[in-house]
Amino acid sequence: MKNKKNPIQQKKKNSIKNYFLTGILVSAPLAITIYLAVELILFIDTKISALIPIEYKPMLAYLHGIPGFGVIVLFVGLIFIGWISSGFFGNTLLKILNKAISKMPVVSGLYNGLKKILETVMGSGQNQAFREAVLVQYPREGLWTIAFITGDVYSGIKKHFKKEKMVSIYVPTTPNPTSGFLIFVNKKDIIPLDLRVDDAWKIIISTGIVTPDSPQNQQKIMEQALAKAAKDLKN
Repeated sequence: MKNKKNPIQQKKKNSIKNYFLTGILVSAPLAITIYLAVELILFIDTKISALIPIEYKPMLAYLHGIPGFGVIVLFVGLIFIGWISSGFFGNTLLKILNKAISKMPVVSGLYNGLKKILETVMGSGQNQAFREAVLVQYPREGLWTIAFITGDVYSGIKKHFKKEKMVSIYVPTTPNPTSGFLIFVNKKDIIPLDLRVDDAWKIIISTGIVTPDSPQNQQKIMEQALAKAAKDLKN
């Protein structure tokens, strides 16, 4: 005859398993976030420290040991640059710089492209990038994916679709949304989502694991797991 497993031992094993999984759910996101934040701060501190002239380093040596010193310097420096650029003198320098760069064959294309992207993404341009999250059938009919309306279609393309109201949409790949596809689609073929753009990005990057209501669901799962584990220990 086969030996039957002790119910009490089995419950204890299940309780330990539940505690272990709950511990991962609680600690892993926090630990990864802290690690990435610390690495980013140290990276900025190192790069900022390298930019400080040698003659000034002895005077600032006691500050270099403070974590985040580089981030503060970078933050203040960007504000100062923005303040200078907003004035007449800074605006004039920017015009001279843009004119000089525009005459460089390869550099001008790269500079202007990056500038346009940053202006659009940060909302300083005329249009807001990724203004709305929508559903579109892609890569074939019957399959749906999340996409983002990025703007109107170029007039040279729009003229080929006189009877249709076309929009430009970006279909990102997952889990790396920095690559994707630009698609021109009839506006009637897309479904607007009652979803914030940043929440849509979370769904894409997490491959559907994280949804806008997932924190509440995860909290319920953890509470249920802890309650079950406590109940098993009592029994």
